Amino acid sequence: MPNRCLYISTIGEFMDKDNFAILGKLHNNYHGEALTTTDEAWMGEINILKQVLIPWKDEDAQVIFEYDIPRLGKRIDVVLLLRGIIFCLEFKVGQRDVIQADVEQVMDYALDLKNFHRFSHDKVIVPILVPTERMSATSDFLPSVYDDEIYNPLVSGADFLQDLIKKILAHAGPQPISDSITNWVISPYTPTPTIIEAARALYENHSVEDITRHEADKVSTDRTINFILNIIQQTKENGEKSICFVTGVPGAGKTLVGLDVAIKQTYQNGELDKENGAVYLSGNGPLVAVLTEALARDNQKKCLNRGEQKRISDSRREVKEFIQIIHRYRDNMLAKIKNPVENGIVEIDPEKAVKLENTGYGEVEHVAIFDEAQRSWTHKRIAEYLKRGGTYGNKLKVPNFPMSEAEFLIWSLDQREDWAVIVCLVGGGQEINTGEAGITEWIKALNYRFKHWNVYISNKLTDVEYAEGRVNELLKDNKKVTFSESLHLAVSLRSFRAETLSSFVQSLLSFRKDAAGLYQDVTGRNYPILLTRNMDTARKWLRSKARGTQQTGVLVTKVSARFKPLAVHILPQDDDNAVHWFLEDKTDVRSSNYLEDAATEIQVQGLELDYACILWDADMRYKDGKWHYFKFNGRSKWTPENNIENQKYMLNAYRVLLTRARQGIVICIPEGNGRVTPEGFPEDPTRLPEFYDGTYGYLKSLGIKEI
Repeated sequence: MPNRCLYISTIGEFMDKDNFAILGKLHNNYHGEALTTTDEAWMGEINILKQVLIPWKDEDAQVIFEYDIPRLGKRIDVVLLLRGIIFCLEFKVGQRDVIQADVEQVMDYALDLKNFHRFSHDKVIVPILVPTERMSATSDFLPSVYDDEIYNPLVSGADFLQDLIKKILAHAGPQPISDSITNWVISPYTPTPTIIEAARALYENHSVEDITRHEADKVSTDRTINFILNIIQQTKENGEKSICFVTGVPGAGKTLVGLDVAIKQTYQNGELDKENGAVYLSGNGPLVAVLTEALARDNQKKCLNRGEQKRISDSRREVKEFIQIIHRYRDNMLAKIKNPVENGIVEIDPEKAVKLENTGYGEVEHVAIFDEAQRSWTHKRIAEYLKRGGTYGNKLKVPNFPMSEAEFLIWSLDQREDWAVIVCLVGGGQEINTGEAGITEWIKALNYRFKHWNVYISNKLTDVEYAEGRVNELLKDNKKVTFSESLHLAVSLRSFRAETLSSFVQSLLSFRKDAAGLYQDVTGRNYPILLTRNMDTARKWLRSKARGTQQTGVLVTKVSARFKPLAVHILPQDDDNAVHWFLEDKTDVRSSNYLEDAATEIQVQGLELDYACILWDADMRYKDGKWHYFKFNGRSKWTPENNIENQKYMLNAYRVLLTRARQGIVICIPEGNGRVTPEGFPEDPTRLPEFYDGTYGYLKSLGIKEI
């Protein structure tokens, strides 16, 4: 089968070949069952191109049908490699109208090739939408204003396509013909998917190698996944219990690793395997909601395209087999215990649970993957929560609960009588809520109660971001610990333009002397970080940058309070709002792209945008070489926040926001309101310029360019 496409030949070979022979090749190389509509579209494209390409039939040029883009989970209808130029053709056979989504689709293809396809980096790329019945073609065309050799999307009816290609060749001028064009179809493909795109691709049985940057000297996702899968197999063969701690810089692919392990364990050889299955668990409600809905929508769409009738509710149910909220998993185990707890000992109540031969009283999955494990609750928080029966007092009450959440989750897997594996995905400095325990509680539980568990731990878990740098001290007497560099993801996949972004953010927030130098390094890699004092300027910049379906959004901390004067509304916390904010397109006002609703660190942790505006409020202010923390009383003033733990969460909130964007950020620090009333009092004492000026001055001193 041709590499990453269904058909490839020179234009001359294509012209000489019988149309039905070409169609047969497309069929033979197609994984699915081609529908009648697919056949009609392919035959329409073949007939059109046989006429369009006549002038170039004797040239050394290639025509490629259905070129696969794993990152998008889509195929380009036709790629034409002609005179050193890459033409991306998206056909809409039988269509006359130009639809915005179709234009964005063909632009996405061009951007994806430019950014991630190695042999396209330095080539002119021309995206053309072909609604075949349209009776005109684009008459004005210019290279992209972004100086990246991508033409703005062109539109042409079938009858005008040949003339348009001639004009483009004349406009672009002679281009160098190199081996990278000759071998274009087998080019290394090194994408960095958004987590949503990656999950979709994994769910459709692409490999991580297909959908991520794959440079062995830098990126270690495959190494980490294989290490974990080997531990799972070894643990199963030996009938043991094991736990793995995976660390990584922000955006390094921890969630991707967790999803891939969950899918590989749950779908053995493409079939659901509940006997050896895994479950991906996260306490991040918005992340689970967005991933679940994205996968369900995509699954239903693909089924309908194959002619299968499928309800969206059925697709959601399938996805929930392996992606779940951690609290529901926890509550299911809580329902099995003796209640109330006596003598500080949690025990199974045989009258509430059935003991199975191998499973014991545990859940059906052998493998549980806990994303953002550092956010598990302290003993104090979960005990208080269970004492009142949940947030609203309408759930199971468990008075005197004696464990931290981490300890209870290990206990839950320990109920299995055969074997079990826990995978903890750990972000450093990412605790953002009161009562989040960090990694310390997991280690304490393993030391004092679960000494029979094998512990596999990232060698970076000893860094100060994790357990305040006390991991070595906490584990010094544990004899079942194995350290491995295979469990650390060192390179950010999120910010493919700036692998040093997370280092810069850390230095900025910590006042390290290397911050200014790191800023120059990041921006030198074509990752813009800009500063403004005007939200309209920030919005204008975001809208100027986003092309195709690239996503923009405004981000604020949950402690932010004085955003209404800037025409910014905080996105309500309900998970459905996060789903709409992330997944709806530019035609829906609920989309992040409208830049009206701002999401908080709670809603975006684990997810990402292409371009983001971080709106910096008066909750964290720079003065005299350090941060000062404030909370708004909801009425008239900001009050100092002196609680050290809360200060840590507030600092981490900005760390999360500043590392959400894949391609660039603008930081908006308002000017505040310095006007006074006729009586001489501040017009708005909650937004005084002095609340913002120190932070602005500090960021400006690092060399951050202002727009």
